Formats: sequence, structure tokens, C-alpha cells
Amino acid sequence: MDALAPTLPFDHDAIREKYQAERDKRVRTDGEAQFNAVDVSGEYAEYLTHDPFAPQPEPREALTDTIEVAIVGGGWVGLMLGARLTQQGVTDFRIIDSAADFGGTWYWNRYPGAHCDIESYSYLPLLDETGYVPRERYASAPEIFEHAQRIGKHFDLYGKAVFQTWVTEARWDEDARLWTVETNRGDKMRAKYLALATGPASRPRLPGIPGIHDYQGPSFHTCRWDYSVTGGAPGEPMTDLADKKVAVIGTGSTGIQAIPRLAQDAGHLYVFQRTPSSVDFRNNRPTDPEWAATLEPGWQKRRMDAFNAAMLGAGPIDGPEGDFTDDGWMRPIQSVTGLAAQLDDPAVLGEPGELDDLIDLSDDQTMERIRARVDSDITDPAVRDKLKAWYKQFCKRPTFSDEYLPTFNRDNVTLVDVAESKGIDRIDATGIVANGEHYDVDLIVYASGFEITSDFKRRMGIPVFGSDGQSLYDHWGDGMRAFQSHSTYGFPNMFIVGGLFPFGFGANYCSSVDDISGHVAYIIAEADKRGASRVEVTQETENGWVQTQVDSDGGIAKNLGGAETSCTPGYYNQEGAEVKSRNWKQEQYWGTVIEFGRLLQDWRTDGKLEGFNLR
Repeated sequence: MDALAPTLPFDHDAIREKYQAERDKRVRTDGEAQFNAVDVSGEYAEYLTHDPFAPQPEPREALTDTIEVAIVGGGWVGLMLGARLTQQGVTDFRIIDSAADFGGTWYWNRYPGAHCDIESYSYLPLLDETGYVPRERYASAPEIFEHAQRIGKHFDLYGKAVFQTWVTEARWDEDARLWTVETNRGDKMRAKYLALATGPASRPRLPGIPGIHDYQGPSFHTCRWDYSVTGGAPGEPMTDLADKKVAVIGTGSTGIQAIPRLAQDAGHLYVFQRTPSSVDFRNNRPTDPEWAATLEPGWQKRRMDAFNAAMLGAGPIDGPEGDFTDDGWMRPIQSVTGLAAQLDDPAVLGEPGELDDLIDLSDDQTMERIRARVDSDITDPAVRDKLKAWYKQFCKRPTFSDEYLPTFNRDNVTLVDVAESKGIDRIDATGIVANGEHYDVDLIVYASGFEITSDFKRRMGIPVFGSDGQSLYDHWGDGMRAFQSHSTYGFPNMFIVGGLFPFGFGANYCSSVDDISGHVAYIIAEADKRGASRVEVTQETENGWVQTQVDSDGGIAKNLGGAETSCTPGYYNQEGAEVKSRNWKQEQYWGTVIEFGRLLQDWRTDGKLEGFNLR
């Protein structure tokens, strides 16, 4: 974009050199192996199986009945699928979840300061159906968990749920044309359909720091926050930390929310950071009751669509269905359109590579503004430099906070940057060793996120066996593949309903999950109407779908995060590993969430269940 580059107050080439240097400083040869595998029976099982929010489950009789649909997961995905199945007239289903209630990630995420980072009017599902309007623009975790319970009650899902239960195996029985689902409670239920609704954030990610078990004080992951250690409760002061030295490891989406609250309540807080987040303005505020009173039926679907369109430049940012002008997710497209308006001849964007270059420059502009915010908010120059994000904005998930950066001006907060050593050295009985220095601490909090983009087996951990007895993980040995992101050849009557495959570029996860939940509910109901007992995507259809994605140029998504070899290590690029455990090109639907929703709608309108073999 030679027409603009000379007029901009930054040097694009110098920024890219800085990005590469910062990436090289942090990238490790072990990739995702730098994290401990957390499963129900392994060395670090307590970080997954311990539930600080509920008592141990009461004994119950094993379930050996036959149902129509077994739904594995009771978070947003399971709740939306249950709701959409109910609306389709399919009511013989069971939702199985390891938690003691509905909510999924929002059952577990009760750490201080937890909020959604997509506006709650678009993010919280089924608002229209349940007659609820969130209290804040960005709802807090307690309100979100409350809404999950509201959905369960509204659609009468509690009577169909089995909580505090881990699925240990799912196996297809070809002769019976049923799935057998076994659990840790001795269940051996059978189901016509199996729906994997485990979501993307169901397994905590634990850093592989030597000595984790050597530490003699309390420690926990943020998704298993233990208020018996910290005192208080969600939204209340943590009164037992006033004289304690606390370490928090991780400064991603979770860390930027929890750290300000910890700083307020702890005697001293040590923040261990390898890579700083890009932190933009949040601008949270209470919901305007006058606006809420004007909402008419269908308002949320229209707003979801408007949010997606505005973010992708396919609709107005301040249209009749929503004013997103000061929403952080809109700033990239605002930057793109602002720069485009400066062109003498906008037609140049139709030339090869010019739009890509414009998006690249707009990202520079956005990140320069975010780095300038650090300059204005942080008083100590040394701390200021460590908190600047030197990478393209979508190399890591963007974060939004009006409290995080000023926290580092507090006398009781110490930032420990471990970029040069590529991580913490070790943990011992009394604390943490980083950069060769020992920090005595009374509590260690792992704010290290979830296994969102690691390989499928590591994320879900449930053995699944298809029609020939083959493991799903072996079947996907060369990369995951599924028609329309939900159906895999060789695994009849099984649907992957959210979180395991990307659905196209967009920020609002629940919008896409609602699309695919309704789609799968339609397929199940329609197959039942046609008397089918076995529903399987054909190999030809699956191959064609996958090849279409492989042949795609990547669409808008390719411009935002940069190449895997140029982004700083993170879960988006599998920690910068040279050998990848996932084939993104094969898995990803390379259009937008808007295009994905239309594709599914057109397929349903056709009414042929094209691509499936029904018997």
C-alpha cells in the first residue's frame, strides 16, 4: 500500500522487525509439549476433577436405559442443542456433564473479575426465548452462570441432565445401530445419536513448569478457584489474602480480569508474564432500562447478525439493531475503513494484494494505539516496556480492560517478565524461581487458560470408537475432518456440535454455536421423520468439503493473525511449533460466520439432507 505508507506516523518495516525479534525471543522447540496433559486419571488430575463449588456426588444407580440422543456437555453447546432439539419436538435426550450444574465454562469460571468479553446482548444465548436482558453490557460470571441455569429451567432440561458424571467411552454398535456410552458412575446407557458438545474451553491448560508438585502451599487453576483459600466469594473481597504473597502465572484473557482484583486484596502480588496481552478499552456500563423496554421479539437474533456484520465490515457499526461504535471488536474494521477513506483512488483496493496490505497497515495503526495506551497508563518506564504487545492483534486473543494496566502502578504489585528465559525456571517448596531469582509466595494461581486449540484427544479425552471399531483419534491421524464441521464418515449418528472445529471467522462464539445447534437438531428430527435408524455422511461428501477448505485462500482470517511463523507463540499457532498437531487448513471453514450460517440455512432449505446416507 505505497499510496498510504509515507503518510502514516509509523514505520511498517521496523514494526515487523520488532515483531520477529520478540517472537524469536519467546518461541520454544517443545511447542504444546511445554504444557502438562490434564486428564481424569493422570498426574495432574486434581486440576480437572476437583470441584470446589459442590460436595462429592451422592451414590446413584447406574443408568442402562436407551435414549434417543446422548449429549456430552452441559455448557452453552449442550444447552443450545437441548433447546433446539426441544423446539424440533425431539425430547428423549440426556445431557451428561462433569460439573454439578449447567454452565460449562461458566460453571467453572468463578475467579474474581470474570466477565464475558463479547457484549452480553449478543453473547449470552437464548435471551429472546427466556425473556431476559443482561444487567450489564459485559455480564459478570455470576450473571452468566445464572443465565445458564435460567435456560435449563426454561426448557425443562434439569430433568434430562446427569451431573457430576464423566463419560469414559463412547462406542458404536453396528448391529444395534446404537451408541453405548459408559461413565465413571458405572453407567452403560445406549443412544441412537451421540452429540459431542464439550465446547472449546473444557480442559484447563497447565504449564509444564518443573516442580509443580513440590510446592507445599495451596495452588489452583483459575477455573477451579478455591474461595476457601482466598476468602470471599465472586464479587466480594478476598479477605484471607490481606497478609499473603500471591503469584499469578499467566496474563491472557483470564489474567487481565483476575489480576486487578487480586492486587486489591493481596498483601503483595507477583505477576509472571511471558507475553503481554494487547489491552484495549472495555467501556462496560449498566444496561439502559429504557432501551431494554423497547426490545421486540426477535431482537437478539437481529442484534447478533448486526454485531457479526459490523465486525466484518458487512454492515453498519451504528445501525438500527445496535450501536457498536465504542466496542473494542469493531476497532480493527474502523481502522481499515478509516485508512481506505484516505486513498485518492479507492479502486486500487481491487488490485492483487492491495487490500491485504491495507489490512496489514490498519493492524499496525491499531497496535500502535494500544501500545501508546501503555505509555499513558504506566508510570515506570521499565514496566511500561514489558507490557507492550509486539505482534499483530489477532496473533493472540485481544483483551479489554480499564483496570488492568493501572494495576501495575500499585506498590504491592511486581511484574516478573520471563520472556528472555522463555518461561519460569521452576517451582519449589516455598515459591517460584524465575530469571534465577526466588520468590517466596503463599499461594500460586495458574491463569493459563484452556486447551482450546490443542489436538482433539487432549482437549476432549473421551475414547470414541466408530463403525469399524476405529478410534476417532486414529481416524483423524492426518488431521481432523468433518462435513460442515459436525459429521465424520465412519462415525454414524454422531454429531460434533461445537468447539472442536472452527465455524468461520468471527468473534461471537455463541452465534455460530446457535447456528450449528439448530442445524444438527434439524438433521436429527428430519432423519426421524424419514424413518432412518442410521445417518452417516458419505466419504465423498466429507472429502469434497475438506478439499474445498484446503483449496481456499483463507479469506479475511489470513490477514489478521499473520503467518504461523511470524506470530508470537500462543494457542492460535500451537505455540509456534514447527511440527503441528493440527491441520488448520483442513479443519477451518475459511469463510465468515455470516457465510457459514447462510450455507447451513441454504442446505436445510433444499431439504434433501444432501451428502448423508440414510438407512
